[in-house]
Amino acid sequence: MKKVDPSHKLYRRMRLWEFPDRYIVQPIDGSSGSWLAVSRDDGSTTLVDEFAQCAKHFVPKFQPIFGVIGMLKLLAGSYLLVISERKTVGTYLGHHIFKVVSLKVLPCDQSSRNSSKQEKKMESEFSNLLKVTEKTPGLYFSYDVNITLSTQCLNELDDESKLLPLWRQADSRFLWNTYLLEAFVDKKLDPYMLPIIQGSFQSFQSTIGLDIIDVILIARRCTRKKGTRLWRRGADSDGYVANFVESEQIIQLKGCTSSFVQVRGSIPFLWEQRVGLTLKSKFKILRHEEAAQVAERHFLGLRKKYGNVLAIDLVSKHGDEGKLSEKFATSVQNIVSDDMRYLHFDFHGICGHVHFERLSMLYAEIKDFLHKNSCYMLSEKGEKVERQVGIVRTNSIDCLDRTNVTQSMIGRKMLEFQLERLGVVEFTTQPDFEDCFKTIWANHGDDISIHYSGTPALKGDFVRFGKRTVQGILKDGWNALISYYLNNLVDNTKHDYIDLINPVSRTSKRWIKAIASFRLVLAVITMVFLFTMWMLM
Repeated sequence: MKKVDPSHKLYRRMRLWEFPDRYIVQPIDGSSGSWLAVSRDDGSTTLVDEFAQCAKHFVPKFQPIFGVIGMLKLLAGSYLLVISERKTVGTYLGHHIFKVVSLKVLPCDQSSRNSSKQEKKMESEFSNLLKVTEKTPGLYFSYDVNITLSTQCLNELDDESKLLPLWRQADSRFLWNTYLLEAFVDKKLDPYMLPIIQGSFQSFQSTIGLDIIDVILIARRCTRKKGTRLWRRGADSDGYVANFVESEQIIQLKGCTSSFVQVRGSIPFLWEQRVGLTLKSKFKILRHEEAAQVAERHFLGLRKKYGNVLAIDLVSKHGDEGKLSEKFATSVQNIVSDDMRYLHFDFHGICGHVHFERLSMLYAEIKDFLHKNSCYMLSEKGEKVERQVGIVRTNSIDCLDRTNVTQSMIGRKMLEFQLERLGVVEFTTQPDFEDCFKTIWANHGDDISIHYSGTPALKGDFVRFGKRTVQGILKDGWNALISYYLNNLVDNTKHDYIDLINPVSRTSKRWIKAIASFRLVLAVITMVFLFTMWMLM
């Protein structure tokens, strides 16, 4: 695989200097490249080769940074976002992967002194939202490999694309800072333009027999129709859906690599769930007449990207969920074919609250599709042996708890398939292998859930331990209480900040104010807790 042009290599370590009129970002990783100067007046950027002279009495502040995330331009000023702390979390195809531990937002708004009173008020509100940005969870990056791309997509880049800087290679669906990098485009700032994903990165190393095996699990969250749980549902008119996540399971053994990808995403037509104090807010289908067209656009996009599609719908066939499921089935009936299948599996109706082993019934129905569409495989020489030619798309209402359990089951079954393709006849592992595999899938589900709902996933004890536990059910009750609180009193602010830094995710903006009184919320939380205790009796 050809390497990126050396002139596009990303700077790994930098020093941020703060001068009265500008910020200077100085590469300190041995590079001889120009320094990035950012005006504190209007956020304009230039490349410089030396510091300007400062007054003798002025000593500039400086700090180490590990990446430039981008520039956010608002009404009366701009804001520079940088990575102030990172940690190594593993490797992807031989390259180090880092997690953003801390990021910093630097104002470039000195020109706002001439703004109107109203503009200053709005800018102040935006600035408060940006403070939430510094706490954004689950951001990952690499200086050497494009983690917005799956192993298959990465290895199937054409020769010309492989020479491009990483941000130009990126899959725009998963480039978290795509909007923030726009200010740097066409300014020869490629070594500073670091592509970042939001998602999850989990890995472990074990042995099979005498061989070392590396297992990696990556989640890439789509930036289209992005938002928090009750504030982003369904699809937009272009077919992009809420909580769309690509999950890739990678196995490396004896120098060979195998990759299996599956996706999740909200039910693909226009619908919403109004934020309110009820425990389960009503769903509302919007623009019924467009449902089939929106679903067709969504699945056309999946087929172009992944090939054959098997859509697994896990929602209940009764009540409000049943109405959504029925609409889903009728919306896709005209596009169902040999390469586009729809399968309904009533997770709660079949598995209840504890009998998740009944997912074996679902696996029996999808096994042939999984094996036929296979996984991606590279030989020890890096040569393509096999391609994945289809995708399983799973949804529940939130695409969290039921989806996590189902995807982890599919991942476990495909692990055996991948190992078989890698030549492992008898699957004999170290005792800790199964525990580690369950743990990375449980952590994977928790990370995705935290991004969308603010709390870890429910039913995580089954994914982690293979069975439901009293402790797990109690934890689910507690997380349900926290989720209720966040949905009604916090998520509107979080949702606004997501729209602020990802304008591409906006659909119809709903500036809904939280009107719930603390006493009422507390009363409902108490009811939920009592209900959870009743389930344990």
